[in-house]
Amino acid sequence: MRPYALTIAGFDPSAGAGLLADVKTLEASGVYGLGVCTALTVQNDVAFERVRWVPAAEIRDQLRILFARFQVDFIKIGLIESLPQLLELIGWLKSQNRNLQIVWDPVLKATAGYEFHRAIDRDLICALCAEMALITPNQPEMLRLWPGESAEAAAAVANFCPVLLKGGHAAGELSTDVLLEGGRRHAFSAARLAHGEKHGSGCVLSSAVLAGLAKGEGLVEACRTGKEYVTAFLASNDSLLGYHSNA
Repeated sequence: MRPYALTIAGFDPSAGAGLLADVKTLEASGVYGLGVCTALTVQNDVAFERVRWVPAAEIRDQLRILFARFQVDFIKIGLIESLPQLLELIGWLKSQNRNLQIVWDPVLKATAGYEFHRAIDRDLICALCAEMALITPNQPEMLRLWPGESAEAAAAVANFCPVLLKGGHAAGELSTDVLLEGGRRHAFSAARLAHGEKHGSGCVLSSAVLAGLAKGEGLVEACRTGKEYVTAFLASNDSLLGYHSNA
């Protein structure tokens, strides 16, 4: 039997990002993917028009009926209406299962420019990170969450939880993701592709890492296999919508 893993994320009609991309990634990685919807978006791979948020009570109802049926120990959280709501949701989740391992992909801004979270409170970020098994920001997101001289310096938030800092926004021949965990630094590099930009690549990476954790991999190995998965996804074609494959 495959292990279960759950994504709590927004619905993207193009299936390139969010809930649908997460479930594709989990399934292709050998995990049964469950999904709870937090938002209905009007978007495609190049344009974002608007979002309608799912009420917190309905998010909990979706979760409750899944928890009644399935043993879920690994969860990824993506797009959510507000960071205070996220903290409340995590408290509720852990009241259901104290052993939950939660990966947070902090979706702060849509690729097309729409901002979801404008004001970010440092104390709230500390409280959130203290509950996470891992957060997976890209470099601009890391600097928004925790301003610093550089994205890696800003990841001093790793004092509260491990951080996988994605390297897609950096320059150079290599795209390097950096895991900062327990005072240790692990780097995962791949050649930067000429046509490697993909809608939803951050969602895919965090879901691939979650799949590794659900299959029993340690954090370093899960980040390494996640990097390998997203590299194949980026190289799958020259469009903005990547293909998923377990081949």
